[in-house]
Amino acid sequence: MNYDVIIIGAGPGGIFSAYEFAKKSDLKVAVLETGNVLEKRHCPIDGKKIKTCIGCSPCSIMNGFGGAGAFSDGKYNITNDFGGNLYEYIGKEKALELMHYVDEINTSHGGEGTAMYSTAGTELKKRCMQNKLTLLDASVRHLGTDINYIVLGNLYNELKDKVDFYFNTPAKSIKVTEEGYSIDTDSGVFTGRQCIVSVGRSGSKWLEEMCRELDINTKSNRVDIGVRVEIPAEIFASITDELYESKIVYRTEKFEDSVRTFCMNPYGIVVNENTNGIITVNGHSFEDPAKRTANTNFALLVSKHFSEPFKESNAYGESIARLSNMLGGGVIVQRFGDLERGRRSTPKRIEEGTVRPTLAATPGDLSLVLPKRILDGIVEMIYALDKIAPGTANDDTLLYGVEVKFYNMEVELDHNLETRYPGLYMIGDGCGVTHSLSHASASGVYVADRIMNNR
Repeated sequence: MNYDVIIIGAGPGGIFSAYEFAKKSDLKVAVLETGNVLEKRHCPIDGKKIKTCIGCSPCSIMNGFGGAGAFSDGKYNITNDFGGNLYEYIGKEKALELMHYVDEINTSHGGEGTAMYSTAGTELKKRCMQNKLTLLDASVRHLGTDINYIVLGNLYNELKDKVDFYFNTPAKSIKVTEEGYSIDTDSGVFTGRQCIVSVGRSGSKWLEEMCRELDINTKSNRVDIGVRVEIPAEIFASITDELYESKIVYRTEKFEDSVRTFCMNPYGIVVNENTNGIITVNGHSFEDPAKRTANTNFALLVSKHFSEPFKESNAYGESIARLSNMLGGGVIVQRFGDLERGRRSTPKRIEEGTVRPTLAATPGDLSLVLPKRILDGIVEMIYALDKIAPGTANDDTLLYGVEVKFYNMEVELDHNLETRYPGLYMIGDGCGVTHSLSHASASGVYVADRIMNNR
């Protein structure tokens, strides 16, 4: 099990690194992945016999070929305005060039015909400015959960005979050797002259431990905490029909915190997500009209940064999510009108509402879970969005909580995403550099090209 390059993680960063090696070199490459091959990734929740998360290990939604993005909405945002800080390492022009290159690969592997949206010159930008909101600029390729799955399947079929994939093989440790790197797993020891770590958010705790063992400097990153909003699709149709995905930012009057929309899913569904045993909420949508629902969902997130004496951003987010899990047995859902009236939602109130929930969550009271400052910001944002999409602040709007986006600590890397150890690279969301499919994929391409050019 000796290789030229070992890639830890088969998420978007790992996949696109492997793709570059397979297409442009004769290097012997291994990919080690905690989860399963794509077709064996199945969440047991069926809404009938199993209605809520049962804590599978590893979680098929978060782990396996395609990473956590495999069952996402398949949105590739081509922009430097959000999605990560890759441009700070490789430059803005190079980052955009690689994101466009990733888009070309996706559209040539099953994504052809999918829509590309752009915020440039839109009426929405003007309406946002008139209502103290900011619409971030981006081009967005929407594959949809269904087409995204097809693209990943085609990529795997192309790579499986050229790259050695080892599924259900989590890396336990990384050791520096005279020849390169040694990766210990339950399936044996893998060695390679170069190593690319692309473990995503689900591998953040493991990577933090590896950085401590290898004496690689890190610093605390942010954590995003909030709710997922579900409304009738017609309310946001003027926005989603034109842009599909819109990143809208609001600066609250009370605390001057930034609240932003995230992961917008027109005609989509709300889903559970399991991160290290913590149940949070997310959203999906589909390109196939037959799979669409009557609702649109999106996240409202508040970013929190911490410094001395407390630096554990993820631990803070975990504590809030665990409280939600304790009170609701998983995800809590509440009508906006109930939240504003200071009362918990009940099954009867949810049933009598006009919005049919797409996730079986526990009716409850999010004010018992979310800190007041965060909740106040979310409420302010809902009223701000109501000005550009009237109906957002209706009593029957559903809020699911909590949604938490965990980011790994920022690993100290040079401009080539290389650690203090020559040949040990860290890419994607796991190292705190990227926060999106497009940026993570682009980072994988960049590092693979770097390795090949330095042979």
